[in-house]
Amino acid sequence: MEGKIIIISAPSGSGKSTIIGRLMERGNIDMEFSVSATNRSPRGEEIDGRDYHFLTTEQFRSAIDGDEFVEYEEVYPGRYYGTLRSEIDARCAAGHNVILDIDVKGGVNVKRIFGPRAVSIFIMPPGIDELHRRLTGRATDSPEAIAERIGKAEYELTFAGEFDHVVVNDNLDTAVDEAETVITTFLAS
Repeated sequence: MEGKIIIISAPSGSGKSTIIGRLMERGNIDMEFSVSATNRSPRGEEIDGRDYHFLTTEQFRSAIDGDEFVEYEEVYPGRYYGTLRSEIDARCAAGHNVILDIDVKGGVNVKRIFGPRAVSIFIMPPGIDELHRRLTGRATDSPEAIAERIGKAEYELTFAGEFDHVVVNDNLDTAVDEAETVITTFLAS
C-alpha cells in the first residue's frame, strides 16, 4: 500500500521543526522525514542530507528546469527552498508515510497536487511578539534578517485557512499531541 503525505507548514520560528522532531522521537507514527532542498548555507550544526539538501544556486535552478521539485519557492530574494519529487516518491512507493516541513506557500501547493493523499497542518504561533522573541533567541540571524522574517510571517499567517488543520503552538507538548491526533486520524481514514 502506498504511503500518505503529511504537510506541516508555519511561519519561520513557529516551532514546526521542533514539533516534527518530537513526533519523530515518539515513534508512534510510521513516517519518514522528507529532506527539503535549499540554496542557503548550513546554519549551526546542520548536515547536508539530514537537515537539508544544500545545493548551489546553479544546482537548484537546474533542478527547477528539470522539473525535479513538487514545490519550490523563492522564499526571500535569491533564497530558494523546495521539495524534491524523489524524496516523496521513493518513500511512498515503499509504503511509508512522508512528513514534509515546508514553507506556507509550498504546503498549499503540495496539498493541491496530492489532494486526499495528503493532510496539511498549519502551526500557528501564539503571536507576532512571541515569534520575534523566538527568532531572536535562536541567535542565528541578524536583526535585519529577523525583521524580514517577521514581515514574511505576517503575510504567511493569512494562509492558515487554506490548511486542513490549524494547531496553535502556545504550549509545545499540547501542540505535539494535537498534531499527532490529526495525523493518526488522517492515516486511519
